Amino acid sequence: MTSHAEPLRDTGSLVRRFLDDYRRNPVNPLVLVVVPVVFVVVAAGPMADAAALLGGTGWSVETATAGWAAGFLSATAMYFQTRAARAADRRLVLAGLPAPTLVAARLLTGLALAALASAAALVALAARAGIDAPGRVVAGTAMSAVVYLAIGALVGVVARNPVNGTVVVLFVWIADVFFGPALGSPDRLATRGLPTHFVTLWTVDLPSRHGGRPGDLGWALTWTVAALALAVLVVTATTRTARPGRPPTQVGTGLRTGLRDYGRNPVLWALLVVVPVVFIWLSKVVTPGETTSLSLLEHGRPVTPAFWLPDVHAGTMTPIAITSLAALAGLFVVLDARTGDHRLILAGFGVPALLTARLGVIAAAVLLTTTASIAVTAAVFDARQWGVFVGANLLLAAIYALVGVCLGPVFGRVGGVLIAFLVPFLDLGIGQSPMLRAEPPAWARFLPGHGPYRVLLDGGLTDGFDTAAPLLLGVGWLLALGVLATRLFRRTAS
Repeated sequence: MTSHAEPLRDTGSLVRRFLDDYRRNPVNPLVLVVVPVVFVVVAAGPMADAAALLGGTGWSVETATAGWAAGFLSATAMYFQTRAARAADRRLVLAGLPAPTLVAARLLTGLALAALASAAALVALAARAGIDAPGRVVAGTAMSAVVYLAIGALVGVVARNPVNGTVVVLFVWIADVFFGPALGSPDRLATRGLPTHFVTLWTVDLPSRHGGRPGDLGWALTWTVAALALAVLVVTATTRTARPGRPPTQVGTGLRTGLRDYGRNPVLWALLVVVPVVFIWLSKVVTPGETTSLSLLEHGRPVTPAFWLPDVHAGTMTPIAITSLAALAGLFVVLDARTGDHRLILAGFGVPALLTARLGVIAAAVLLTTTASIAVTAAVFDARQWGVFVGANLLLAAIYALVGVCLGPVFGRVGGVLIAFLVPFLDLGIGQSPMLRAEPPAWARFLPGHGPYRVLLDGGLTDGFDTAAPLLLGVGWLLALGVLATRLFRRTAS
């Protein structure tokens, strides 16, 4: 009897230690609760409006937001559980810890974090709009969290670099949410293989009529069980194949060495091109044939012209792809080089020169993703003033790259990724989006994307430049974030 109890005690002890390690940065559990609450409370209504425009169900989106928030956070938490601990887990197994005990502890830790995120999202949903079918919604949210738990574990094995991993998780989540059955059309054949297609349909009680004999619930449970089995296999493989991590390679001189280091990661550069290209192209493909009205300035006078949605939607979605990747680039370029930067400073490298070098690496990544985004946008959107349109996208990219630089020292990797996902999504995807309303709401005017986004709309949809004040507002944000990023970099690098 004692022999059976010992593995359970070992597993419980490891779970407590893993959770204690997660809590050492108090921002991590705070973000795990705050992000789903903010997402559900703020994004549910506007996303329901967007769904009505895009041919989705509209009303069901509010219910689905709890599962979406829990899924993204579960994937991110499990990614870092899998990725950051590979070397340590390998050493534990080599030291004699049974691999099944370690695998169980890692999965239970991931499930505990997923449960916390799910609970926060469900409480926020209940407080915001109420839950008509609590059992169905709670079960659906839990299934979404488990499916994305497996996605995070799988990405943790195949993507060694945290920038690559978080971009892949973000890309899967965006495709699942924006082209899934709630926000888009539930009958689209091409999207039936998305991770939570059947889970979402069952959660919001929207019969698909294409679930066959198993039905939507049967397929949802199949996805969940298969995902859990995949997570077990992936975490088990991690304990067997992990290798000690390589020390930082930033030992040269600034920008050249930083670019050389990131040049050794071809997957990152491919993702910086592929993700925005696919996102912008799909936004063009799924846009319904409808008209929308936007509040603009033409020759100094306010106008509200009507536009054919398929002609303008891709252009307005471009900055969302650019800023999300820019924020992640700013976050990870600074964090990945922190240890190497400390050594360079001890060796006599000046802090201003080092910061300039890091910003140069970020600028290279941002220019690459902006160029790819603009190239595919030009194929599906005809801007009236291309110079203004491109300049506004570059300004937004620079602002959010500095946001990422500021987030790293304050929130760390896990918390920084979640905030870097939330801020541009709420700012450009919800607050500034012309898809949801002709004018941005009052709260959106205080966000960093407001000024540059007005410039972007002016350059994309009008014949004359009438947004000098919004341009100055954007430049002001850029300068303020530059000062803040410099102060934070000096403090953490000293």
